[in-house]
Amino acid sequence: MIVAGTLAGALVLSTASFGEARHSSRTDQTMVTTTRSVNTGNSRTVSRNAQQQAFQERIDAILKAHKNDAEDVNTSSVSVPTTVSEYDDSIIGTPMASQQQCVDYLLSVNPTPNISVTPQELVSYYYEEGAREGIRPDVAFAQALKETGFFRYGGTVTPDQNNYCGLGTTSSQVKGAYFDSARMGVRAQIQHLLAYASTRQPSLTVVDPRYMLVRSSYGSTTLGHWGDLDGRWAVPGYSYGQSIMSMFRAMLTK
Repeated sequence: MIVAGTLAGALVLSTASFGEARHSSRTDQTMVTTTRSVNTGNSRTVSRNAQQQAFQERIDAILKAHKNDAEDVNTSSVSVPTTVSEYDDSIIGTPMASQQQCVDYLLSVNPTPNISVTPQELVSYYYEEGAREGIRPDVAFAQALKETGFFRYGGTVTPDQNNYCGLGTTSSQVKGAYFDSARMGVRAQIQHLLAYASTRQPSLTVVDPRYMLVRSSYGSTTLGHWGDLDGRWAVPGYSYGQSIMSMFRAMLTK
């Protein structure tokens, strides 16, 4: 006796196209078939689990693409004038020193900086955060070297604050701002420089506790040069910006 039984089932899944065709009405259709065996001489088993896994992989790929797009937005840099001279003391611009030159300059003066990350990591934060806001990262790093004594400290600010530019330190009794990480400390410094140099809002959430104080004080006025910070960032601050530029030029020789 020959007993024949046939079980058929089909489930159609439609997913909207993504990418450049996301506004198209065209849909991709994927047929998901129940597991079955048909005796045709060569037995074939179609696995529901395998097809569901393939479908999930497609969804994961789409979600990953969207996540990467969001990260690209957060790390994108603004368009700024290219810095071509070591004597250009503009706050906004592009770096002239390499990251390695920054590291080498630091270590040539202080081989054991008191920081929570490696010198290479710290410098990379300056270049990433600086590029995002259009602030010159190499000169901003030189400012940090000046403010911290090449990360030896010894003044009011202590290493655990991750405060590399004396933010909020208004006297020997006021320690100033604390930041949860080295990156946040760098971001606050870059945002504070942007507050002086531009009316443009920072690209990311403001972590500089004195950003609005500067913006409300200066309004539409901006201070575009490091020398303009004399007596403003530091008091009395004679030759404050000029000394930072001198350190920056020394960095270029490494």
